[in-house]
Amino acid sequence: MNLALPERKSLLVVGGTSDIAKATALTFAEKGWNVTISGRELPVARAEAANLELRVPGSVITAVALDILDTASFAPFLDSLPVLPDAVLLAVGLLGDQALAERHIDHATLVMRSNFEGPCLLLGLMASRFQDRGSGTIIGISSVAGDRGRASNYVYGAAKAGLSAFLSGLRNRLAARGVHVLTVKPGFVRTKMTAGMALPAALTAEPRELALAIYAAVEKRRNVIYVRPAWWLVMMIIRSIPEGLFKKLRL
Repeated sequence: MNLALPERKSLLVVGGTSDIAKATALTFAEKGWNVTISGRELPVARAEAANLELRVPGSVITAVALDILDTASFAPFLDSLPVLPDAVLLAVGLLGDQALAERHIDHATLVMRSNFEGPCLLLGLMASRFQDRGSGTIIGISSVAGDRGRASNYVYGAAKAGLSAFLSGLRNRLAARGVHVLTVKPGFVRTKMTAGMALPAALTAEPRELALAIYAAVEKRRNVIYVRPAWWLVMMIIRSIPEGLFKKLRL
């Protein structure tokens, strides 16, 4: 008797060359998913895809070009995909420089567009296609920085707050349409983006730890996760500080 093999699920990773994206792509590939890695520079994305195929024998990894700032390309990009993926991971983002953003509108614009405008417009198009199909998973990597505006990174934080609100709205809209929306708030992660920072060990995750948490949350259809549980308490305290006192703090 011939038993048909189960069809492999597929994941599209947007911003697929970051440390978090690579770790998550590896985790899903190890679990038997096909993975498509997108990147602004196609040769770099192809190199990452080739490396991933070597690390996971038998995996099916492809690479495509996508610039999160080129919003006009989003619909044609989605139309060009051979199949609509089962899940999309939004892993693109730009921390930027707060001091620079305060004085240079071009830099502030770049941070806001990279973390909010481009990601939300792309996920909005993907959401409608998932809704029409009646299934799909949207995974958005937001940030604890969006839980409350702080002087040290409020331009980045404001953009991530907008992303979190957008994901919440998608979740509310699509809950009855068979589409799962997951918001991920990693906190500190040891990556190239945080290299050189003095990070507290108890609040700092490794990329692989984050990737495993994302996969588990997708399997359990969780709504919002803080990768290190301590972050939930930390941010609850920060959100609870009265505004009069908050203005006097340097956070």
